[in-house]
Amino acid sequence: MSDILGIHHASLLVADTARALVFYRDLLGLEVMDERPDLGFPGAWLRVGAQQIHLLELPNPDPILGRPAHGGRDRHLALQVRDLASIAARLEAAGVAYRRSRSGRAALFCRDPDANTLEFIPAGEDERPGKPQVD
Repeated sequence: MSDILGIHHASLLVADTARALVFYRDLLGLEVMDERPDLGFPGAWLRVGAQQIHLLELPNPDPILGRPAHGGRDRHLALQVRDLASIAARLEAAGVAYRRSRSGRAALFCRDPDANTLEFIPAGEDERPGKPQVD
């Protein structure tokens, strides 16, 4: 039995915190947390249910260009959502490109302004435990 209880937060590198907040706060509706201490570099902490996303405005050692066309074949952060159609509509209205899962399951993938990939999965969607989900 593991002593690990869950995921507290995931950190994403961004080039411009203000630009990233337009995506995460304004488009996706995530709440910015006031608890972020002065870490000596810009960034923001966002609330995602009981978890967090930490945006870190630091140099990115990963290439932005040349990433896989489908985000399911790249490093990504999967978020459960209440309504997948609503997320798709928001992305479309903002001109953010996205792709549906290639597996046929209800999921979609997009990239933020810094090429970080997000996967959106409806709450309650069966992730088929034990089977790899490379979309």
